[in-house]
Amino acid sequence: MLTSQDEVYWTRTRKLMFVMLGLWIFFGFIVHFFVNALNKIVILGFPLGFYMAAQGSLIAFVVMLFWFARSQEKIDRECGVSEDE
Repeated sequence: MLTSQDEVYWTRTRKLMFVMLGLWIFFGFIVHFFVNALNKIVILGFPLGFYMAAQGSLIAFVVMLFWFARSQEKIDRECGVSEDE
């Protein structure tokens, strides 16, 4: 049986997971559907569609990993389940 603190923890963790999943789907699939339209925009001599496929999505995934770890650690600390405690 879950306590109210457990429910708060899992609600916040689930919300964070769905946000990250949505961002992953966006940067992994949705952006790539619009590559031809994005190729009309040129940045530093490269079409934006190429840049987003080759570099932008990878950078976004790395940023997402660090953001997820930091956010989950914050949730863990606030709910008293951090590994450091």
